[in-house]
Amino acid sequence: MDHETLPVAIVEDDRGTLQGLRMLIDGTPGYRCVGAWGSVEEALARSPSDPPRVLLLDIDLPGMAGSDGVVPLLDRHPDLVVLMLTVYDEERDVFESICNGARGYLLKSTPPARLLEAIAEAAGGGAPMSPDVAYKVIRLFRRTGPPPRIDVSLTERELELLGLLAEGHSYQAAGEAMGITVNTVRNHVRSIYDKLHVHSRSEAVSKAIRAGLV
Repeated sequence: MDHETLPVAIVEDDRGTLQGLRMLIDGTPGYRCVGAWGSVEEALARSPSDPPRVLLLDIDLPGMAGSDGVVPLLDRHPDLVVLMLTVYDEERDVFESICNGARGYLLKSTPPARLLEAIAEAAGGGAPMSPDVAYKVIRLFRRTGPPPRIDVSLTERELELLGLLAEGHSYQAAGEAMGITVNTVRNHVRSIYDKLHVHSRSEAVSKAIRAGLV
């Protein structure tokens, strides 16, 4: 593998957009496209020999929505950094994607130079967002008001796991960080769901963030 270039993959169902992104990445020094798929299912079914570091993921896809696909993609590739790249800037889509583990959220109107910068920024640990999206996130948190009090008794291990999930870790990566098996992680997750009265990872992370638990 060429360690001097950043491996990037794309999940986008519009052929013209997909081809344009591929040409941009392959045509820019320091970047290379290692995979391009039209759906989450196709991306999950194909594991490139040269794994991507950053994945550009659309939301409006055939089959599984991109926002829902973040979790299984991160479970399959724990070191992957997911950037949403979409025309949608609805608060629900933004918050769900981020709670599921996406590192950043960019609109397709983002200029090519800024998109390349955002890819490198995300690979380096940043969380790039389009200005309009960042404003919506700030407005959303302002509107929610002070964190609600939650009368739950989460254990230290459950709080640690919640923090890792909020940072975008997959179950496998969280288990490795905590020194426990994936099955034990799943047991903790079920306990967290029961205590928080939620039914999904995004709901658990959202409730924990708003309550100041993580």
